[in-house]
Amino acid sequence: MTVYYVNSATGSDRNGGTGQNSAFATLSKVESLKLKPGDSVLLAKGSVFNEQFDIKYSGTESAPIKIGSYGTGAAPVIHSSGDGIHSLHASNIVIENLKISNTGGAGIYGGSVTNWTVRDVEIAKTGLSENAGAVTFRSSKNVTVEDSKISGVKGDGFWIEKVAGIKLLNNTVTSASGSTADAVQMNDSSNILIRGNHLDQTHASSPKGVIALVRPTNAVVEDNVLTGGGFGISAQAGKNVAIRDNDISGYHGYSWSFAVGLGDQGNTRDYDISGNHIHDGAWGVAVSGPSGASYTRTNIKVHDNVFDDLSQAALKVDRPASGSFTNNTIETGTKATAISPSIVDAHTFTVSGNKTVANVETTLAAADTKVAAATEVSADSAVVAVHDNLKIFTDNGEAHRGNLLDNDSSDNDTLVLRRFGDETVGKHGLTLTGEYGDIHVDREGNYAYTLDETKLPDHSGHVSESFSYGINDGTSHHSDGDTLTVFIHLDGLLS
Repeated sequence: MTVYYVNSATGSDRNGGTGQNSAFATLSKVESLKLKPGDSVLLAKGSVFNEQFDIKYSGTESAPIKIGSYGTGAAPVIHSSGDGIHSLHASNIVIENLKISNTGGAGIYGGSVTNWTVRDVEIAKTGLSENAGAVTFRSSKNVTVEDSKISGVKGDGFWIEKVAGIKLLNNTVTSASGSTADAVQMNDSSNILIRGNHLDQTHASSPKGVIALVRPTNAVVEDNVLTGGGFGISAQAGKNVAIRDNDISGYHGYSWSFAVGLGDQGNTRDYDISGNHIHDGAWGVAVSGPSGASYTRTNIKVHDNVFDDLSQAALKVDRPASGSFTNNTIETGTKATAISPSIVDAHTFTVSGNKTVANVETTLAAADTKVAAATEVSADSAVVAVHDNLKIFTDNGEAHRGNLLDNDSSDNDTLVLRRFGDETVGKHGLTLTGEYGDIHVDREGNYAYTLDETKLPDHSGHVSESFSYGINDGTSHHSDGDTLTVFIHLDGLLS
């Protein structure tokens, strides 16, 4: 495992490159090396490289190849008439603590790559010659981009196409511009997590929107702040999509502008849209589609959201659909629903339990107080699990075909650990591994969350992580799942 140093100001390609005092000068010199698993390439802070950096070799899962920085001062910068960092077929790569700007193509481009992590990277003014996505991944697997900043780029902030396993965590995108630019566009991808991002298209020149999910499968979009654009989240044709706990506002400009839109470009099923604050826009949730198309829109649940300051209705359903609009809060002056009479007569989309309030800010403040009180389970509690308790349930008969985490509504929303296939939870219990720590459940149902503070982001407020488990029975094609969420309140933990 070798560390190579590159310094554009004091280095030389005649050097050996393995010490700070014998650094290389160019990225092309690094490209001539055959990097091995565990190798690192560190760019000197303050350096400027006017060339594309091609990553040609792969690491392993336990020993990835790392591209980072060293020294003090401003992050090293890569400029290029092509892409900033470009790779095809490389696996197990970590890129961190760099800046990429003024590129003709993408800031980072990965094609047919596996197990990539990009963190703490700043990308600005990319796509200058070809309207490219600032961060582009195609036909790839297991990609994570976190704690990075994208601004003033020509083209999409993120362009993701045919990626299985994509996480966008705690990133910022500001003003992704161009005639076809969204802050995030994902096409034909699966196992998607978009969490904790701040995506602002308020001053973008694009007529597009903030997040466009085209034919997503198994997607979660949660705890994001989405501002501006022609729409907030377009998830038109997908399955198993959760859109929850986001703040979506400032989308406008068109009679059709919506916070969340679905059903327009293909069959849509199993959507859960909940806990969002949707305000200062046109439509809230729009379930729609082109006239004459025979798309199906099945099991669309819109619940526990807050809607205010909308020029159109909180819910629009103007094409055949099944689902529900329940327990939402709508501020006085905002129309609750606009549902086609034929759908009302068909009784396929139920409306119940919604309430109108004079001022949603009062409602939101009360909800915040309730959440804060629930987290104070001890004097200095910084971690709280959403569900009250877990217990073990063992069936000695036929194997249970269903959830490992099974929500038992008859037992006060207790999560029940069940057997599946030929297995049961063993005498030592079960450990669920999350992003920031582990939950261990013993056979008696007692559980404890162990936090690894070194994995926490360094910002205030709170973060959350979810533990999701289910089973897909290939014989009967039955699939199901459930989630246990843990909120970690950093203010209380780190103060």
